[in-house]
Amino acid sequence: MSTDVLTPASPGAPPATPLRRLGTAGVFLLALAATVLVAAVHVTQGTSSVGAFDLLALPFGGSDEAARVLLASRLPRLLAGVCVGVALGAAGALLQAVARNAMASPDTLAVSAGAYLAAAAAAAFGLTLPVALSGGLALLGGLAAAALVLALSAGGRTGTTRLILAGSATALALSSLTNLFMILFEQETTGLFAWGSGSLVQSDLNAVTQMGPVIAVALAAAVLAGPRLDILGLGDDTATVLGVKVRRLRLWLTLLAVLLSAAAVTVAGPIGFVGLCAPVIVRLLPRSIPGLHRHRVLVPMSGLAGVLVVLGSDIALRALLGAQAGVEVPPGVVTTVLGAAVMIWLARRYRDAGPTRRPPAVRTGATRSRAAFTAVVAVCAALLAGALVLGMLGGDRWLLTGDVVNWLQGRSGRALTFVLDQRWPRVMAAVLAGTALAVAGAAVQAVCRNPLAEPGMLGVTAGAGVGAISLLTLAPLAGIWTMSAAAGAGALVTFAVVYGLSWRGGLSSDRLVLIGVAVQAACTAGTVLIIVLSDPWNTAKALTWLSGSTYGRVPEQLVPVALALVVTVPLLAWLRRDLDLLSLDEDTPRILGVPLEPVRLAALGCAVLLAAAAVSAVGVVGFVGLVAPHAARALVGAHHVRVLPVAALLGALLVSLADTLGRTVIAPAQVPAGLVTALIGTPYFVYLLWRARAQRDA
Repeated sequence: MSTDVLTPASPGAPPATPLRRLGTAGVFLLALAATVLVAAVHVTQGTSSVGAFDLLALPFGGSDEAARVLLASRLPRLLAGVCVGVALGAAGALLQAVARNAMASPDTLAVSAGAYLAAAAAAAFGLTLPVALSGGLALLGGLAAAALVLALSAGGRTGTTRLILAGSATALALSSLTNLFMILFEQETTGLFAWGSGSLVQSDLNAVTQMGPVIAVALAAAVLAGPRLDILGLGDDTATVLGVKVRRLRLWLTLLAVLLSAAAVTVAGPIGFVGLCAPVIVRLLPRSIPGLHRHRVLVPMSGLAGVLVVLGSDIALRALLGAQAGVEVPPGVVTTVLGAAVMIWLARRYRDAGPTRRPPAVRTGATRSRAAFTAVVAVCAALLAGALVLGMLGGDRWLLTGDVVNWLQGRSGRALTFVLDQRWPRVMAAVLAGTALAVAGAAVQAVCRNPLAEPGMLGVTAGAGVGAISLLTLAPLAGIWTMSAAAGAGALVTFAVVYGLSWRGGLSSDRLVLIGVAVQAACTAGTVLIIVLSDPWNTAKALTWLSGSTYGRVPEQLVPVALALVVTVPLLAWLRRDLDLLSLDEDTPRILGVPLEPVRLAALGCAVLLAAAAVSAVGVVGFVGLVAPHAARALVGAHHVRVLPVAALLGALLVSLADTLGRTVIAPAQVPAGLVTALIGTPYFVYLLWRARAQRDA
């Protein structure tokens, strides 16, 4: 039985092409020639006045300046691009073969995020490690991340959507930890933000000369394993019959892929989505070329394609933005946008052929009684009230309950009044934003029929973040309503793009999620570009915003979120029965006369408005829209008349507690609330995926 999770929507024979006549060797030589040509163009670009003719004159006794520029700057940058491209391209081909999934890559499996976290932790604690030890540390981080994602998604064979969601959520959690290190250790991690999108800038050849042999050995081992990879593609049962030890082979290939990815991160940081693009580019070549798609050829060809992607992105940056901007802007921004485009193309071209998901009602058990529902609401409301009190009391200065009572009665002193006047907008911003994100998550999960989806996975919060960061950069003194409008515009544009690209004669929930994740990655790359171009050395403020923080909030910033809740919650409550039917399957609501597309559009529109309002109030906060609705269904069943209020209470409780913890744990320093919610939400998300896999295997 085939375990492929991606099936072409319209299979057919590849069109005739002149490349067929070249054969495998000819195509490989052609790719090698293209790589040499791109490398030649790349080495002529730089910030100095040394040009192509100066470099061509070097063998005939050219100037000393040209030799110095070549050896000290351009050659290390070129070789770094070659090493990274080969490593990531080959790693992507291996991971796609292991998972038998065209969307598997070092990025979608969170390998790069794990390696980056390890590097950031070392920098934060002031560890200056040799290149080899840095590579080993990155290897451990990437290996742990990949092992977690593959374990949660059953090696990627449970479906493309589940693999991408597992990888995206794991990467989000690891990125949150990385951002935490960069915020708390700003001086020690200066410049690490831009490096987090990949930088080919090298001060010498040390990293290349030490990681180059590692990449070469790993690539050779991968090529030698090519025949067994071809057999593995026939299915586990067939491979076992033919004598392949499937489990051992998968473990070995995953280790090779992570080793290649860790070496790439050690050299140049995490350059995004090269491992996704490169194998796809190779697979687009005609299948009629003998042997081209066998892994003994596919893996090195993917490495060459990776070099073309990395060097081509760097060339494009310098050509479009100038030599100096090309140094400051990481090429990973371009590769991430390119990878997002490839991922969107794959999502539109392929359909999910994985197992059909059971509706939420089946997974979450029987509907609770009215008394149980009332008890849950009462307990959640009491806990939220306690969290509000705790939020007012906690901070860099702990207060007494009597202090708050005196403040409410207008009898507090000037110092106490100042503290509480600053504190209560933060507490209410956390409550309102948590409520908005939780309700938005419930709507998104109903439309997508996937309890692992949330507004962030549809790119909405990232789009709102782009709008807010753009305004924050261009007009730092912009008003509250202007900021809300910018966030709302970013969210609406992103939603329109995701919804439009997901529509192909109807709306597929899996396609919506996959395209949303791709657009989210592109928006994140856009945010990095804005920050690096505007003020690359002052990333703490932007990181605080992107990590979700209530710092410095004023009462006026609460109004947009409150208005969004007033407008959308009644509409979603009115649609509650339609959402119940929509969360079951495609056919039931149609049979019962539910207008599918208008209901979907209305529910997703409400989610977009709520997410944008929350971003304008507290920045980007993740996992709330995932955890709160799922916990609500576990407590009160799947009917949205009960899910919506309980999810709202749980979301408010989660963000309120996260904000209080962030303000008190390491006071007077503060941890953004979004990072705390990520740290809280990640274990719960892991539990959800693990339980879903256990239920499927049972």
